[in-house]
Formats: sequence, structure tokens, C-alpha cells
Amino acid sequence: MLTDIQIAESCKLKDVREIAKKLCLEEDDLELYGKYKAKINLKKVNPKSKLVLVTAINPTASGEGKTTVSIGLADGMSKLGKKVCLALREPSLGPVFGIKGGAAGGGYAQVVPMADINLHFTGDLHAITSANNLLCAMIDNHILRGNELKIKEVYFRRCMDMNDRALRDLTIHCNAGNMKGCASFDRAEGFEITAASEVMAILCLATDLKDLKKRIGNIVIGINESGDYIRARDLKADGAMTTLLKDAIKPNLVQTLEGTPAIVHGGPFANIAHGCNSVRATYTAMTLADYAVTEAGFGADLGAEKFLDTKCRVAGIQPDCVVIVATVKALKLHGGADKTTLTQENLQALNDGLPNLLKHVENIQNVYKKPVVVAMNRFYTDTQAEIDAVLEACANAGVKAVFTDVFLKGGEGGKELAKAVIEECDKPSTLHYSYNLNDGVVKKVEDIVKNIYGGEGATFSDEALRKISEMESKGITGLPVIIAKTQYSLSDDAKKLARPTGFKIHVRDVIYKGGANFIVAVAGEVMLMPGLSKVPCAEHIDIDENGNITGLS
Repeated sequence: MLTDIQIAESCKLKDVREIAKKLCLEEDDLELYGKYKAKINLKKVNPKSKLVLVTAINPTASGEGKTTVSIGLADGMSKLGKKVCLALREPSLGPVFGIKGGAAGGGYAQVVPMADINLHFTGDLHAITSANNLLCAMIDNHILRGNELKIKEVYFRRCMDMNDRALRDLTIHCNAGNMKGCASFDRAEGFEITAASEVMAILCLATDLKDLKKRIGNIVIGINESGDYIRARDLKADGAMTTLLKDAIKPNLVQTLEGTPAIVHGGPFANIAHGCNSVRATYTAMTLADYAVTEAGFGADLGAEKFLDTKCRVAGIQPDCVVIVATVKALKLHGGADKTTLTQENLQALNDGLPNLLKHVENIQNVYKKPVVVAMNRFYTDTQAEIDAVLEACANAGVKAVFTDVFLKGGEGGKELAKAVIEECDKPSTLHYSYNLNDGVVKKVEDIVKNIYGGEGATFSDEALRKISEMESKGITGLPVIIAKTQYSLSDDAKKLARPTGFKIHVRDVIYKGGANFIVAVAGEVMLMPGLSKVPCAEHIDIDENGNITGLS
């Protein structure tokens, strides 16, 4: 079979203006980036369509294909005559060159131009990185030149869109030299990956340029000698930062291999950020189509929880149906199978791994009260006995499971899934949440652990408790909580697979994100700047003298 990039490069793309017409957009609504990419400059939005959220089980080394299924589902809906638009996240260069690879789907269910989307695209992540680091430069410049604001401790960190563990913890030295009125200083510093930065979160939660500038001004950069928060607007950084983001806030329009419109915009990770594409992208898709298909990162305990508990609250939206993606191979890994034997039938491992899928189903049904469909991304090695075991387990849980062939067949392979999703979308439902916004931070974290992860609660470091007390004493209450933890387990221990019980997560740090307007609880050993794997994807990516790329997936 052809590789992903060979399939993508062999496809004849339509002019993006032709794709825009499917959404009743005129050329004046577009800002063209060549023939196949455009920014959408919609003056007003009216999100009214059915909304489908695609999520997954806890990820494994075998991959689940959540983005692939999202694309194939949208193409399947289109083949059924529905007016549909995708709303996906932008890939980060970190995973592209790291262990995961790109995020444009795979096989015959991809968004294109695939290489452009996976690499620099329209420059949004570069703009976010620049805005973030402009603020950092202004912080250090202010301290160097007399520190009028009496900055005592800096919270805000630099960022870069690349996996680089050497940048996690640094000491920076600002040398005043002979500059009059300036004083040299050293301070601790570190980088986050751009996808985990607060500026990324702000871009994805802002409803318009005015809201974007207000949120950027609210970023807490640190505290002064009196213990009061200092914000980006105190440094007069909000105007310049917003100016850098004036184009990045506009959603990007591309297409699937089959010509279905796809809006790809914003890219926060779900393990160390809130894991959802931009509110503006979702609003735009829901305004222009009858069905909007979106996704949230990693498993439903991370991306979907944050979509439902945070993004839906902020944006005033709710999904009409939730799709949970899994594979037989991944479930067998959760059940203890050796990764070298995944092509062999192993009903014991499958049955031991199924509780992971069923826990996510249970959460959507019983906690969030939303209709759910299970999408099994089929592999040719799946045996009939294994398929029957999954279908039976899902039927006993009261949920329909569909084995889908979108990787090999594109939209044609997604039609059965599309029919099931459309049917569930027609069922009335009202979104419930896993925690009460008005509760304290500790209670909200424990409610997520108990209701979503299936654990017994949480422990907190002294530093985390100190920061919670500091925030609440300043009247910082009633905000969503974003838990940063490993994506591989329902717990904060990556080795506890399937459906662990009896555990507590350990919150080692708590961060108030004043611009994003949420609180991050950092649990376990998760890092906000990832590192490269032993054999990173970068080693396999190449380009020839004619500009033909290989190894990108």
C-alpha cells in the first residue's frame, strides 16, 4: 500500500475557492494562502448545526486513528448527502518530528495539503510562539531597566514548537554592562512546547479580536514584592502581542482527499493543555454546515473531559453525539498483550483491555448524559471472534459499535458509522458536567478523578496547596480546572493500563492561567516540554532535489 504522503501527493486537490462554495462562502470571505489554503474571515457566526465530538480510549503504541476516523466520518456523511464541515486541530512540529508523527489523518482519510498542514501551514504556531516570547523579552527588559513594577517572581515561560528536553530548566543571565540605570540579574527559566503555552490556549478560547486582546492582557506573568499578580497589560505588552496574532486568530480552510471542507485551527495538546481546536473554528463550522465534526486530543479522560467541562462552558455549545475510537490492537495492549503479538488472536487480552473502552463509554453516558457511538478502526488482522467480542461488550453496555474501514476506503468505509452518528444526533440530550464550577480547586480535581478517571481522589504537594490558597485568597474562584497528566492511563501512572481502581493522582503543581481563565493542575511526572524519542520521526523524513518529501506521516 502507498504511504500516507504518497496518497496525499497523488490526490488532485480542488481549488480552495471551490471548497469554500460548498459552505456558501464567497471569495471576499477568504484570505488566500496559495490555491489550496485560505483563512476564513467571517464577520458574524451563528453556531446552529449538529455537533459531533470524536474522542478515543487511552492511547497506546499501536495508535487508534482518531483524526483518521474523524475525517472518514465527515466524508461518509458527505457521501450520504449531508452538508458537513470538519473542525480539527493544527499539528505541532514537536510530534511531527518526535514519536507520534503528523496529525492530518492517514490512508484514504486525510486532510490536504498534508505536508503543508503538518509543517508550517499558515504560520499560526509561529505567530503564537513569537507573541509568547515577545512577552518574555519584555519581562526581562523591564527587570533589567530598573524593575519599576517590583517583579519578585516570574511565572510566565518561553516556548518553542519543538520537542527539546534540554530547554526544560535553564538559568538565564541578563548583563547590564555599562547601561545606565540597569542592573544585571540571573533567574531560573524554562521552555514549554508552544502547544502547551497559555497564548495557544487563549487563541483557541477567544471569540474575537477584542476578546483575544483582553485575555492576553490578563496573562499573569508573576508576582511583585507585595505578593500581587502582575499581568501582561501592566507591561503594556497586550497590544503588540495581539497585533502578532491578528491573522492567526482566523480559522484555516482546507479539504479532505474527497473534497469535504475542513477547518484546521489551533493546536493545544490534551495531556498538558486543554486539547481542543479553536472556539472560532468550531463556531465557523457550526455556522456554515448542518453537521460539524470535531475532535479532542488523546483519550476521553483528557481531551473530551476538557472539551465538555471547559470548552463547552466557555463557548456555550454542546455535542449532539460523542464518538469514541478504539482498535482491537489497542484494547489488547491495554489487556497486557505483547506488542509483538498483536496480529495474533488473543481474546483474553482483548477482554482484559475492554474495560478501558467501557469506562469512557460509561463516562459519556452517565456523567455527561450524551449519546455515544463506538467507532472501531478495523485492521485486517482483526479476527471474527475478536470483532464479535467487542460488539457483544458494547451491546451489553447499551452502546452501538461500528467497525469502520475509512483508512482503506475513505468516505465509503465511513458510511455505516455516519448513519449511526446521524441517528444518535437526532436524540435529544442535555449536557451535564463532571464537577461544579463553584466548588474549590481541590474538590473539582477530586471530582474529575472520581467521576472520570475512576480513582479515589487526589493528593497535593505543599507547593500546590500554597498556590491554591494564594489564588483563592485573591478571589480567583469559579474557574474550570485543566488536569495535566499522562495520556496513557486513566490514572497519573502511565503503566496502569485498562481500568485501574483504588488510585489517587498526585498534584505536584497548580498554575493560574489568567488569560485563558482556567487553572492547570499538574499531576504525576508529565512534562510541559516533551523530549525526543530514541529514534525520532525526524530521522526518517527526507526531501529530494525536486522537493518530493518522504517519511512524513
